[in-house]
Amino acid sequence: MIVLAHWAEHVAQAIQIYVLGWPLPEARGVLGVPFPWLVKSEWMHYGYALLMLIGLIMLRRGFTGRSRTWWNVSLGIQVWHHFEHLLLLIQALTGANLLGRPVPTSLIQLLVPRVELHLFYNAIVFLPMVVAMILHRRPRESERAAMRCSCAPARG
Repeated sequence: MIVLAHWAEHVAQAIQIYVLGWPLPEARGVLGVPFPWLVKSEWMHYGYALLMLIGLIMLRRGFTGRSRTWWNVSLGIQVWHHFEHLLLLIQALTGANLLGRPVPTSLIQLLVPRVELHLFYNAIVFLPMVVAMILHRRPRESERAAMRCSCAPARG
């Protein structure tokens, strides 16, 4: 639910910018409209990245075979995403922004604007998670034997 809510926030923000024509400072997603400080809170963004990383690590044991491979892809990308948010948080706390930029800036943000970058990050973390969950529900017999759960429907 947290992943889908976060995804919805970024999609809503993109709709506000590209469909509704809102100026960037006013396009704050769903929760950012009533609570504008949320969008500017590096602590909130870092907290989400950390929570997501912890969740991916904690749930990793439940995946086997092909689904574990896809889960690991998502986890690896989230490790990088977490690093980028840590870099942003450190800049916000110290006031020393990357390359003298006026606002905290991540490494990839030097190439891609923040709104588009976060849509991209959400997609490339979310899609391998979905593939992992689909493969987890449709395991090969060798993968089913290694599973510790009964998520996959019984063969029959």
